[in-house]
Amino acid sequence: MNKPIEWKITAQDGEARTGILRTRRSEIETPVFMPVGTQGTVKGVRFEWLEEEMDAQIILGNTYHLFLRPGVEIIRSLGGLHKFSTWNRSLLTDSGGFQVFSLTDLRKLTEEGVEFRSHINGDKKFLSPGISMEIQAALGSEIVMVFDECAPGKAGIDQTRKSLEMTARWAERSKNRFNELQETGMDSGFMSESSAVAGGANKLSGRQALFGIVQGAGHIELRRESLEKTVEIGFDGYAIGGLSVGEEKSVMYEVLEFLAPKMPQNAPRYLMGVGTPEDLVEAVTRGVDMFDCVLPTRNGRTGSAFTSVGKINIRNAKFAADSEPLDVNCSCSVCRRFSKAYIRHLYQAKEMLAAILISHHNLAFFLDTMKKVRQSIKLGNFGEFRRDFLNKISEGESEDKSTDV
Repeated sequence: MNKPIEWKITAQDGEARTGILRTRRSEIETPVFMPVGTQGTVKGVRFEWLEEEMDAQIILGNTYHLFLRPGVEIIRSLGGLHKFSTWNRSLLTDSGGFQVFSLTDLRKLTEEGVEFRSHINGDKKFLSPGISMEIQAALGSEIVMVFDECAPGKAGIDQTRKSLEMTARWAERSKNRFNELQETGMDSGFMSESSAVAGGANKLSGRQALFGIVQGAGHIELRRESLEKTVEIGFDGYAIGGLSVGEEKSVMYEVLEFLAPKMPQNAPRYLMGVGTPEDLVEAVTRGVDMFDCVLPTRNGRTGSAFTSVGKINIRNAKFAADSEPLDVNCSCSVCRRFSKAYIRHLYQAKEMLAAILISHHNLAFFLDTMKKVRQSIKLGNFGEFRRDFLNKISEGESEDKSTDV
C-alpha cells in the first residue's frame, strides 16, 4: 500500500541533515520552518506573500481554535480548511492538546479526554483522541498530530511519568480512530493518487499522515521511555513535545542532544512550538527537521524584528530618523522598500501596517535562515555557518543594548 508521505535524507553534516518531505500537496525541503496559521490565517500576512515571495510549502492550522470558531461543521461543509482558506499547499494541524492543557483553571482531565470551557464564551466543550482525529479529518490537513497531554516544563518525575503514560495510551487511541476515518473517507483533503504531487520514487496514497509525539519534560530517562512507547505504536513521523514551556534553555538543548539522534532515521523529526532563530539552528545541529512557532508574527505585532544581527525593537527612539531597512542583509520586499524610521512612525501612529510589515519581514527572515541552513549542510560547512550566525546575533544584540536610548 502506498504511503501518505515520502521522506528522504539528501545530505548530512554531523547530526544536521537535509531532506525532502513529499506530501500529497507539496514537496518540502527540510530543515523547514512552518509559519503558524492559528485561525486558518498567518496573522497579518497574505497567502500570496507566503507563496510567491517566501515560498512557504507548509503552514500550521490550530485544531483547538478552529474547533471553537467557526466550528468543524462549517469548515467541512465548505470543503475543508484548504478550500475554506484557499491555502493549497501543505497543512499540518496540531491536535489541540497543548491549548487545552494551557487552560489550567478551565479544564477537567480524565482518561476519556478533557472537558473544558471555551475561552471565547465559556461554553462547555470536550476533546478526546477520537474527537481530535475527527476534527483534523474534517480540516483535511496533510499531517495530523496525535492528541497528547503536555506536562509543565518543570514537572516532577511522578507527574511527568503519569502524563507520558496517558499520552501513549491516547496516541494508540488516536491512531486507531485515525485509521478508521481514513478507511471511511472522512478526510476532506483526500486526493487520488493521480492528483497528488508528482515526483519522488513512489506514488502517494493521497491520504493524511499521522505523527506521534514524544513527551517527558526535562527528564532524560522519561524521554527515552516515551520515545520507545511512541515508536512501538508506529507513526509516519515523530514530534518532540513539551519543550519551551517554562524550562531552562539549557534543559531543552540537553533533551534534544539526547533524544533527536535516537529518533527513527527514516522519518521526519518535528520540534513543536520552537522557537527563536538561534533555537532553530541549535536544534538542527542536534538532528531536528521541522519547526513551528508564533514568534515571527507575535513579535511583529509588538514592534520586535528578528535580524541577522539580533532582535531590534522598532519603538526605540534611536530609529526615529534611521534610513536603513530593518536588516541590511535581508532581501525581503519590506527591507527592499521601507526604512526603520518609516516603520517606527507607523508603529507610533498605531497604524496596522507596522505590524503587517514587521511580521512579513520576520517570517521572511525565518524562512531565509532555514534556506541558508540547508545550503550549508549540503556544502558540508554547517558548523561554520552556525558559529558565524550565532556570533553575529550575539554581538549585534550586545552592541544594541549598549546604544539603547
